[in-house]
Amino acid sequence: MAEKRIMTSESVTEGHPDKMCDQISDAILDEALRQDVNSRVAVESAAKNGGVMVFGEMTTEGWVDVPHITRDVIRQIGYTDSHYGIEWETCSVWTQITEQSPDISIGVSANADLHKEEGAGDQGMMFGFACNETPEFMPLPIMLAHKLSRRLAQARKDHDIPWLRPDGKSQVTVEYDEDGRPLRADTVLISTQHDEGVTHDEIRRAVIADIIQPVCQDWLDEDTQFFVNPTGFFVRGGPYADSGCTGRKIIVDTYGGVGRHGGGCFSGKDPTKVDRSAAYAARYIAKNIVAAGLAHKCEIQLAYAIGVADPVSINVDCFGTNGVPESWITTLARKHFPLKPAEIQRELNLRRPIYLKTAAYGHFGREDPDFTWEKTDRVAQLKDEVGMMNRMQGVSR
Repeated sequence: MAEKRIMTSESVTEGHPDKMCDQISDAILDEALRQDVNSRVAVESAAKNGGVMVFGEMTTEGWVDVPHITRDVIRQIGYTDSHYGIEWETCSVWTQITEQSPDISIGVSANADLHKEEGAGDQGMMFGFACNETPEFMPLPIMLAHKLSRRLAQARKDHDIPWLRPDGKSQVTVEYDEDGRPLRADTVLISTQHDEGVTHDEIRRAVIADIIQPVCQDWLDEDTQFFVNPTGFFVRGGPYADSGCTGRKIIVDTYGGVGRHGGGCFSGKDPTKVDRSAAYAARYIAKNIVAAGLAHKCEIQLAYAIGVADPVSINVDCFGTNGVPESWITTLARKHFPLKPAEIQRELNLRRPIYLKTAAYGHFGREDPDFTWEKTDRVAQLKDEVGMMNRMQGVSR
């Protein structure tokens, strides 16, 4: 009997302590951009018990009330009682923020130092991925995991399940056939914070009926395993139960472990930082390649040197699913997509306060007009160009 081919991805709710910190960092970024579109921001947050520290670098013409924004994010998430793990009104907020290093500033400013164009804010490599498993051109496990986490949070906010608390996690294991097509959900896991006094049987029944089955119903069968709060109880959560830190959920933010990751997080970074903007650009390229039918899967790697506008390398990997040579796809990427930091920011309209909502439930696969890297507006161009390439190749033969 052939070994099952499976893939597992996880997601977390907005009340998870790491995600809380991501949202705080991006809310601060949004406020800086709201007041000054040229703000340079690299801010991180960390939380434990009743305290949050916000630290990093920021250069802006605006004035950002960091403690107020931090507390407002915590309130909106739902941490309104200290028994949940933190409480928005009484928590401590420490700030350690300085101006951006002048050496970095020179590197990303046009007509400064060695280069006339705006360069990358740091060295590094960024990846973008797309596949045709789902309408969102995302891997199925991460999409199901995100939908479960989002539904869990919504059931709490709407009081559909009145004993839910903000912290929670989901995990989905999907079985694939030999051709890489998803077949079924093999295992679904939910861990959710809850009020005291609720029995495990009640938690399990409600989560399966109201969260798992509505989201995963098309992929469930009689052999699907359900795990709900496998340790039994989850009363204390948030940063009381586990410390939080910006950037510790980068696989949740991207493709759920499918494909590679460059290592840099997104949250708290303005779009001059290619950790963020080039990862968005790489997703934009990969999604259009798959949407145009040039491959069933596509991964784009972009690499940059600090202060240099052009990427030092572009790599395309279609995992053998491409219908045209990968060298053609590389040519198309260079010709039809923004690759320099300034071009990416302009094409995707990234100098806007749009980032708080990216900080929970994934940066990709979302239907939102502000998620400009999700548009598939280059499909017709790509198809026309490939048709021309095929005709030219036929003539040369």
